[in-house]
Order: sequence, then structure tokens, then C-alpha cells
Amino acid sequence: MSDPDSLAAPAASAPIDPLLLTAARVDTFVGQQLLTSASGFFFERGGRLFLVTSRHVMIDEPSKHFPDRIQIELHVDARNMATSTGFSMPLYRDGKSAWHQGSDTGGEIDVAVLEIQREALPKTAVLRAFTPAHLHDLREPLELGSSLLVVGFPLGFHDGLHHLPVVRHAVNASPFGLRFQGKGYFLTDARTHRGTSGASVVMRRRGAQTGDLPWVLLGVHSSRLDVGTRDLKQDEALGLNSAWYADILLTLTET
Repeated sequence: MSDPDSLAAPAASAPIDPLLLTAARVDTFVGQQLLTSASGFFFERGGRLFLVTSRHVMIDEPSKHFPDRIQIELHVDARNMATSTGFSMPLYRDGKSAWHQGSDTGGEIDVAVLEIQREALPKTAVLRAFTPAHLHDLREPLELGSSLLVVGFPLGFHDGLHHLPVVRHAVNASPFGLRFQGKGYFLTDARTHRGTSGASVVMRRRGAQTGDLPWVLLGVHSSRLDVGTRDLKQDEALGLNSAWYADILLTLTET
């Protein structure tokens, strides 16, 4: 059994915020054909480990996106972040989807979780995982404009030598805890790109810490929002994004 926040710890001298080790670059495939790249992160509950990403990364009917497997990149040497390996997971078993997705009164939720079989992981895998203890209590207020981070791989961009994601600054642009237009998400104001889908939206934890991962998991970045009537020549893009409330993970990871 691993400790609550990880499978393996980086070397004590490594100057790496553990937040960066919660993220995973996600590539989708049909057979050997690469389709898209996206973002994801690890979530652990009751000894089970999950990859979290956007549901539309797994399947997206409007764009005819139907991958049959995904591959994530894992660090495998705690003393050398430049060492990594690809880890492939099928999206279907016996003709049924291997991931879990959800819906509520507002419709489908653009979040999916895929359980990672621990016994199949490299024994030296180095990663961090959020747990239910990292979820924000929706009863606690969060000020508008609070400083947030989006941890992911915009346009696939990342530290290709050390295989680490980048972070983008964001603020919450709608009241946290209030479902924007009845949907299960809130708004962020941040510069995002394709490839960020499935990234974690986090805030630095104040006061008590959870292990060595002092971050609060607020949401799962989904997509940029736009206005259909926007004049593409005169009006800039909104710069607003949807982030689905992370408490959906408690439903999707139930035994």
C-alpha cells in the first residue's frame, strides 16, 4: 500500500514541486495511429489509482474521435527526471468502455476516469496522486478572482527533457460552488489551448497541508468558451474556460 499521496517519492534533493508529478500527458491512438494529445492527472482513493481527464478525450462523437487506447508518460527514475517510459492502457474491454463517466441534472459531465492497474505499472514509477482529502469543500467560500493554476500540456508543449507539464495562471471567473447556467462547472479566466483538456485546476492550500502535496483540487479543465455571435475580426476571444467541479470524482471512483 502506498502512502496517501504517491507511489514513489522523488529524490529529497530534487527541486520539483510535487504538483508537477500529479500530471500526465495523454496521447490517444487507434492501433498505432496517433490521434490527439491532451492532459490528465492522477487520483487515488481507497488504494485504487485512477487517471482523470476529459470525457471528450476518450470519445467525442461530434468530431468522430474514437480512440481505442491511450498512452501516458511515466517517470521511472526518482533521481533522473529525464528518464521516462510510455504506459499504454486500452479503452475497451470485452466491447465495453473501460472508463467511467457521469451525468447529472444538467446533462453529461465532461470528466472521465480510467483505473490504472497498479501491478502493471513499472516498479520504479514516480508520480503523485490527489486524494479525496485534496478536494475543496464547496461549503467553504472561495473569493472571486482567487489565484488558481491549470497544470497541463497546452498544444502538447512541456519540458521535453524532464517530461514535466507547465502551469498557467488562472482566476475563477464565476462564483465557486454555483453551477454556471445550471451545468456542473465554474468558469476560469486563463489563457488555454488545445491539449489542456483534462488538466487539473488547483489552488495552493492555506494552513493545514495534506502530506507533501499542499494543493486543493478544484476542477477539471474542459474547454474554452466562446460566443456564437462574436465578430471574429472585431472581437477578441473571451478567454474564459469551463472547469468541471472535481467532486464528481467521488462518484466516478466509487467501488
